[in-house]
Amino acid sequence: MSSWTPLPDAAPANWVDRRAPVWARPWLRLGRFDRPTGIWLLMLPGWQGIALAAAEDGQPPSLRLLILFLIGAALMRAAGCAYNDIVDRDVDAKVARTADRPIPSGQISVRQAWMFVAACCAVSLLILISLGGLAIWLGVASLVLVAAYPFMKRITWWPQAWLGLTFNWGALLGYAAVTGTIEAPAILLYVGGIFWTLGYDTIYALQDLENDALAGVKSSALRLGGNVPRAVLIFYALAVLFAVLAGVLGGLGLLFVPLAALYGTHLWRQATQVKVDQPALALALFRLNTWAGVILFAGLAVGAVRL
Repeated sequence: MSSWTPLPDAAPANWVDRRAPVWARPWLRLGRFDRPTGIWLLMLPGWQGIALAAAEDGQPPSLRLLILFLIGAALMRAAGCAYNDIVDRDVDAKVARTADRPIPSGQISVRQAWMFVAACCAVSLLILISLGGLAIWLGVASLVLVAAYPFMKRITWWPQAWLGLTFNWGALLGYAAVTGTIEAPAILLYVGGIFWTLGYDTIYALQDLENDALAGVKSSALRLGGNVPRAVLIFYALAVLFAVLAGVLGGLGLLFVPLAALYGTHLWRQATQVKVDQPALALALFRLNTWAGVILFAGLAVGAVRL
């Protein structure tokens, strides 16, 4: 095994490095458990879908479903990251930010990584089958999006849009887990989430502009160039618009309004701070999207209250 150095986008004092057993650290890094932002960003659309569906009936979101979606998001994000690293191992070895990941650095073999993916998916399946018929089918369908994602950066300038389709699928899944159906508010919430992800992952991609260009990897940040700040503002504006439409069509109460406004303000402030030539700032802005997602979730949840 090769020696390990902290990845640039992992917090230097993350819990994996401080508390995890040495033998477990490569596995936890393979699943990106040292960088929990991705877990939040995958989980929160599901929580939002649960909250929206419950609020339509004037009810709080189910604690049981919130916990199941948290566990499922952590496991499926880990499986997705490991699968992505298997597919991208040769590209990752050429990019400074990813060269020390467990597979390209030789800490974990490809065969071992596949076993990790299988284990995460097996436990996630147990959670999925407890959610009901339509939710099960939606969960199975999401695997198509997950499987295709690592290849998108090779064939399109917009892999961030595909990530939006994938990461926000939980909005439909969460709504279906509550109602057993997919209605227009859920679709609007999903579309809003796609634009949200397109914005924050374009910001994230600013970290790799030079390395991606050298490695022949495509991204929305490379395609947009100096127009990234303006584009992110547009993406975020559309994210807010569709989220608000979802709340309105879902008949949410007036308490949804101030939190929806706060969600929009949070995203607007991000967009106004984006600098194409400041990768450290890009990472900091990307991480703020955990709070953006929490704000929208809270707004949907309190929308259950009819004043």
